Amino acid sequence: YSHEGTPLETAGGIRRALPLLGDAPFVLVNGDIWTDFDLSSLVTERPDPVHLVLVDNPDHHPGGDFHLTERGRVRDNGEHRLTYAGMGRFDPALFRDLPDGEAKLAPLLRAAMGDDAVSGEHHPGQWWDIGTPERLEELDRLLKSP
Repeated sequence: YSHEGTPLETAGGIRRALPLLGDAPFVLVNGDIWTDFDLSSLVTERPDPVHLVLVDNPDHHPGGDFHLTERGRVRDNGEHRLTYAGMGRFDPALFRDLPDGEAKLAPLLRAAMGDDAVSGEHHPGQWWDIGTPERLEELDRLLKSP
């Protein structure tokens, strides 16, 4: 457990937790998602320091985040855009040079994309961002319906 105190954003929280994570790549899963994605696939050895899972754009985020090429490379520009699913495999070195404190993940991802260091995959299955009470209630209704 890594105590943040003041919220640090995703990259800042990871930077603070690096002593607990060690030197090996780690799997990151946001706490406010629900999915049927097989997380064990992220443990597979990969040559890139970052591997992201992308999903179809939900109604609340129609513009997406990133483009996934046919070769499995993630880009900051390009069409058709997909949404970062809040799941991925990361090399701790990506976060080591960050100062302690608040830091967002997106700028680090975009810098890594600029170095062609981000691979990705599209998950066509179930994925829900349950980051609001309304979206959590909607998923709960769907899961309880016959």
